[in-house]
Amino acid sequence: MGEVSAKRTERGLRRALPLSVSACRATSPHYRGGEEKPCNRWIYETVIAKHNRGVQELSFLLNRRWTIALGASSLLLTPAVAFAAEKSGMSSEGIFVLEVVLLLVVGRGIGELLERLGQPAVMGQLIGGILLGPSLLGWLWPAAERLVFAGDATQKSMINAIAQLGVLMLLLLTGMETDLRLVRRVGRACFSISAAGVAVPFVLGFVAAQFMPASLLAAGSERVVAGLFLGTALSISSVKIVAMVVREMNFMRRDLGQIIVSSAIIEDTIGWVIIAITIGIATRGRIELGNLAFTILGVAAFMAFSFTLGRRIVFDAIRWTNDTFRSEYAVVTVILAIMGAMALITDLIGVHTVLGAFVAGILVGESPILSRHIEGQLRGVITALFMPVFFGVAGLSADLTVLADPELMLLTVALVVIASIGKFGGAFIGAEFSGMSRAEGIAVGCGMNARGSTEVIVASIGLSMGVLSHNLFTMILTMAVITTLAMPPTLRWALGRLSIGEAEKKRLEREEVDQRGFIANLERILVVVDEGVVGRFAAYLAGVIGAGKPMTALHASGESEAEPGEAAHLHEIEKGAEEGREAARQADEEPAHEIPLMRRRHDAPLSAEAVAREARKGYGMLLIGLGRAVTSKGSFSHRLSEIAGAFDGPLCLVLKPTGAGRHMPRLGQQSGRILVPVNGTSVARRGAELALSIAAVTGAPVKMLYVARAARDEPRDTVSHRRREAVLKDIVALADRYGVEIETAIRSRAAAADAIARQAGRNVALIVMGVARRPGDELIFGETTSGVLQRCPCPVVLISDARLRRDNEGREALRSGTG
Repeated sequence: MGEVSAKRTERGLRRALPLSVSACRATSPHYRGGEEKPCNRWIYETVIAKHNRGVQELSFLLNRRWTIALGASSLLLTPAVAFAAEKSGMSSEGIFVLEVVLLLVVGRGIGELLERLGQPAVMGQLIGGILLGPSLLGWLWPAAERLVFAGDATQKSMINAIAQLGVLMLLLLTGMETDLRLVRRVGRACFSISAAGVAVPFVLGFVAAQFMPASLLAAGSERVVAGLFLGTALSISSVKIVAMVVREMNFMRRDLGQIIVSSAIIEDTIGWVIIAITIGIATRGRIELGNLAFTILGVAAFMAFSFTLGRRIVFDAIRWTNDTFRSEYAVVTVILAIMGAMALITDLIGVHTVLGAFVAGILVGESPILSRHIEGQLRGVITALFMPVFFGVAGLSADLTVLADPELMLLTVALVVIASIGKFGGAFIGAEFSGMSRAEGIAVGCGMNARGSTEVIVASIGLSMGVLSHNLFTMILTMAVITTLAMPPTLRWALGRLSIGEAEKKRLEREEVDQRGFIANLERILVVVDEGVVGRFAAYLAGVIGAGKPMTALHASGESEAEPGEAAHLHEIEKGAEEGREAARQADEEPAHEIPLMRRRHDAPLSAEAVAREARKGYGMLLIGLGRAVTSKGSFSHRLSEIAGAFDGPLCLVLKPTGAGRHMPRLGQQSGRILVPVNGTSVARRGAELALSIAAVTGAPVKMLYVARAARDEPRDTVSHRRREAVLKDIVALADRYGVEIETAIRSRAAAADAIARQAGRNVALIVMGVARRPGDELIFGETTSGVLQRCPCPVVLISDARLRRDNEGREALRSGTG
């Protein structure tokens, strides 16, 4: 609306101008003598700017009003629907559907309103449940509330089943969002903060439970068990809320932001272990040292198994399902089965199923393939269905009318104060011990004070087990809502006072380069090589590029140039991968996990159908290294064209032109250069990234060659000169990210193939080029590529973009998770 209105006004003003010079002679800073146009332009720009600001303000107000109207209509809809249900005499299934619809609509409406106000949407879902329960609907219209939400035990069990499944799904998603690499990166600061941030409020909560009135305890429950639940509820931060605010403030990649989120991750992990042990104690009603020891040992054994053998089992299960099943969303089904199996294991050892779901989420999130794709598929149904129902059901159990009692109100205020002081103080103490500044400690304390979903889950479990009374449950929910709503503005204030250091600035620049990169974001590589010298060299490069990423090798025999042996190229892949991991460790970067190399069996000789069948399983790049793949005219052999044509994604071709020597180069500090032609296109940048990733591991020198059509000494203000400067600046930044020193050269007024060929004769061991893949069945990259392959005396590596997919193949790629 704003853009349309602005355009209409602009057309109207153009017709209305020019205005008289005298009308603006006293006010216009652009007026020069009798010239009229500058003054008209100044008036025009001033009116346009004011109008645009008015349109933006009006748009904001309209959006805000629509949001408020949505939240209000969600609440107003409830009595009308309840009245209709009361008159029509709905069946139990109908009431169940009505419960779900009301929780979804009201929770989403209020959540949208809160999100527009800069608050977590999940709190809107909880508040929606509170308003639909005895706190508002039951107070205004008890009959409607009893009809819809307070039916018999069978009716309640239906909606509770969705809520309990929602707990597991929510913990699965939370685990998938848990980045253990982030925890390892920031070091001991997050461990100090999380330890103090859990211990201080836990002790305060446990002590507070020992002195609270007996009326707040559930009948038959012990103070010790209630104290464990209350201490846990006060001590654990909500990872989702913390991460949301840190991400919104653009602090997720800052050192302090990572420390805050990592501390919340550790707290969440510690919290669910404590909860699991506490529930094991609560089920027996008292502390028994023998059973407590069994529970602790069982949890320790479960965690040890999960992060050793369990990690490999989950990885293999996801990869096998993706590679074997043809039906839709088969991987999602397996993940849900893994979650259920691990939840059952924790249930058998006497702890709650939430621990199993959380650990399953961590393992799935660390899967080397399809992790982001799977998370996107699961997030939709969890966020849209299970989260609103769970938090809504939790809110239904709270009755805020009990806070009308002055004693309960004072106790609730005291609980909020204890929780806030304990959490802020514990996190601040931990930050001080880790050597952080006072301003950073304040920001950490503010950030860790959000309880959010974790406390709701803890309180719901305690209520369902009969450990917490309804009044104490309501007090904990009130505390969770208040501290969570207070956290975003206080954290924004604290983060806004912090500056950035030089080392952190360099790291952020490096990560920004990685986000735009191709090699850094590869998840899985398909390798097709033969047993010749080209195949072995290509296998080595595949290992260097992948550095431990999932990789599948297909052996193409029949046209080798040298000694046979399928195991030779597998050894080269593993050798290159180990060198890549070692280079990452020396650069203080997080190396990829060592993933076993997959070797596929197929009918000899390797056919395009076999490559296409394997490609459907989801790969980010196909790397091919075959002997005799280039003709004397610079074109490609039929065999190479056929295999490459079976893959629509990016290609990496390792080629030995007919003019090159018999042996492939051994790249190193004393070897010849890697020559990289660049011209500012995205594929040329991809070639530069590939060359730099190879040089970062092997130590080979790199020379970037920019071929310009214009003269080298052209004026600096020309478009071509500015473009050249921008391209080389981007390449230098890319080289800095990989820690590689480069040499640059500019050749002007020369054909690209001629310039590259001349440079290739000057101590160049390897040429790496980014090329654009032409449409059609034939493998063609253009005249420049053909000229280089025909004239250059050294091996060439070509890396291309993806080919435009056909409809059926595009749908197949989406099914397998690669689209």
